[in-house]
Amino acid sequence: MSSPLARLGLPPLQLDWQRLLPFLRWRDRVTRRNLRDDLMAGLTGALVALPQGVAFATIAGMPPEYGLYAGMIPAIIAALFGSSWHLVSGPTTAASIVLFSVLSPHAEPGSAQYVSLALTLTFLVGVIQLVMGLARMGTLVNFISHSVVTGFTAGAAILIATNQVKHFFGLEIARGASFSDTWSALFAQFDQVQPGVLAVGVLTLALGIVVKRFFPKWPYMIVAMLGGSAAAAVLTAWQGLQLSTVGALPASLPPLSAPALDGESIRAVASGVVAVTLLALTEAVSIARALAARSGQHVDGNQEFIGQGMSNIAGAFFSGYVATGSFNRSGVNYAAGAKTPLAAMMAGFFLLLVVLLVAPWARFLPNAAMAGILFLVAWGLIDFKEIAHTVKASRSEFAIMVATFAATLFLTLEEAIIIGVLMSLSLYLARTSKPRVLERAPNPHSKKRKFTDAANAPQCPQLRFVRVDGSLFFGATAHVREKLAAQDIARPEQKHVAIIAHGINFVDLAGAETLADEARRRRLAGGGLYLVGVKDTLQEQLTESGALKEIGGANVFDSKTEAIAEIYGRLDRDVCRTCTARVFRECAPARTEPSAQPHPFIPAGVQP
Repeated sequence: MSSPLARLGLPPLQLDWQRLLPFLRWRDRVTRRNLRDDLMAGLTGALVALPQGVAFATIAGMPPEYGLYAGMIPAIIAALFGSSWHLVSGPTTAASIVLFSVLSPHAEPGSAQYVSLALTLTFLVGVIQLVMGLARMGTLVNFISHSVVTGFTAGAAILIATNQVKHFFGLEIARGASFSDTWSALFAQFDQVQPGVLAVGVLTLALGIVVKRFFPKWPYMIVAMLGGSAAAAVLTAWQGLQLSTVGALPASLPPLSAPALDGESIRAVASGVVAVTLLALTEAVSIARALAARSGQHVDGNQEFIGQGMSNIAGAFFSGYVATGSFNRSGVNYAAGAKTPLAAMMAGFFLLLVVLLVAPWARFLPNAAMAGILFLVAWGLIDFKEIAHTVKASRSEFAIMVATFAATLFLTLEEAIIIGVLMSLSLYLARTSKPRVLERAPNPHSKKRKFTDAANAPQCPQLRFVRVDGSLFFGATAHVREKLAAQDIARPEQKHVAIIAHGINFVDLAGAETLADEARRRRLAGGGLYLVGVKDTLQEQLTESGALKEIGGANVFDSKTEAIAEIYGRLDRDVCRTCTARVFRECAPARTEPSAQPHPFIPAGVQP
């Protein structure tokens, strides 16, 4: 029995299940060994998320438990529907600060109204992210170059360590202090460093390094964390030292919630929705790309947008606030050996269990031990090998990397990425706006008519071959005109110019008009413009713009051999007779036929 679609003459409906359910793409990677690694990475990530969630919620002006809730369900949903193997979503410093700046003018931080507005903002951000993903706007990720990612990652790693300085040394430094303020405070208060706190931090850091170096199969972060906690307990019992700890947390599951979608609430958060959305996506995609570069994975920007959107929509109904890619948790996840997104899902699930079972015991987990762990994470995020490679390979790329790194330290994260992207685009435009325009000539020592640099070979006094390497768009036309004009000044007798177009992939209206003008000008001067090796797409673009009609279809050739054979018949025989260069095979010494009138090709319908 035929289906309704078949009876209507329509093809059967094909569903892309891997796009609808992206976790089907990586299910084959869940082996027994990878599952073990993911479980350990998830447990480590949950322990790290415990103090961070509370801190981020405080920065955002939310009740402390909301920072934990934002790292549970959103992390699971983002891992299920995203594309990164290592990205872990949850609350972040940048998103928390922006949320506070958007909502604090409209409600008292920590109040029920404030929480309600946060849920509304989170829901709207998720909807916009989801729409952008479905609209396939994930190509925006391509504008974040590798140099930007390297600089951003290194800067973010330094910021992670900077944020832990006060816990590592036991100093009183204002929450949210900038990079420069934090380090200035450290040097100003160095005589106030608490030796016991520093000892716990150093012991945790050293233990992590030793275990990672000599016992690679052990979960070094958990071992270091437990070792630091034990050291703190010994110091407390022996010296009576009081160390600051994460503190007891509420043992409860995230309660159901609902965003307020009335007009007043939407108007209150509308001004910040776009800013928060762009920040969250930029953070998530940048972190995903940074980790993908380390693991050799390809990140689908569209799918990542969808995953982030769905995670925030879900978070709005499970007492979360804006979640995005977390550098701390993602770095821990990668460093702990995660192999699939299952690790991020396990981190969210384990965080549920930790809050239920271990939250009251968090009062025994010293902040100094957490600082030592995050120092390890920060060090692992800096790609020293890639930095050295960039220094040697390209000064311009190195400048972009350094600028992004510096901006990450001294500006906001979104500003740092925007600066890096703008610098990358500027460099790209500077390069593409000056395509190489090289004079070429047949190599006299080659039997197969291979071409070489015209400076190293004799040239025909009438015909010049020019190779253009790069697309002809509005930003490049002036450069190409200038190069051709300079060549004309150097060799004014070369009225015929053949452009080798193998390297031209694209031409816009301005570029097509440039070629048409050149053809018109050279024809009036008694010569001609010819195109050799034109790609199909380029020919289509020239046809659509009308430039091909001006150039003349008979002036377009598939190969240099064909072009030379045809153009040779259009050259001035009087010049050929006295020429001693004999550049082409057609220039036979025995050729002494009578002079013929030059006959440059004139396209049909074009008046000279």
